[in-house]
Amino acid sequence: MPSHTSISPQAAADRLAIRELIDAYAHCADRRDAKGQQALFTEDTRFLVFMDATAAEPTQELHGREALAPVFDNLNTYKATTHFNGQSTVSLDGDRATGESYCLAHHISYGTDAERTIMIASIRYLDEFVKQDGEWLFAERRLMVDWTETRPCTP
Repeated sequence: MPSHTSISPQAAADRLAIRELIDAYAHCADRRDAKGQQALFTEDTRFLVFMDATAAEPTQELHGREALAPVFDNLNTYKATTHFNGQSTVSLDGDRATGESYCLAHHISYGTDAERTIMIASIRYLDEFVKQDGEWLFAERRLMVDWTETRPCTP
């Protein structure tokens, strides 16, 4: 078993707060709470989407919290979604941190039973976090799609 380094109570609290931030993002996405999702980002945030994680350039790049609304609103094109967060790593540096987290995102389309599909995306988020007024926020989020699968879906 690997040994674990002791961390201060503050570092433990910061790590927990960052994990709660990551989970709040997924929760807001699945509840279609775009305003709540936007509030998790700094005013001057950067959000980059790589539909192919191996690409050198992002498919989409957004700057500023208000620019995120159309991306989050796009989830309304699905009947339901479930974002299931997996493992994550965080490196703290005072009021800044970086991290990587994994997510399996399930997207159910609208349609009759015979037409409905489920699209599953394996996503990695590469994040930069900043602590502002005692609260951790996303300063930059890179959404990296490693793979997707689409298949018929019956209720």
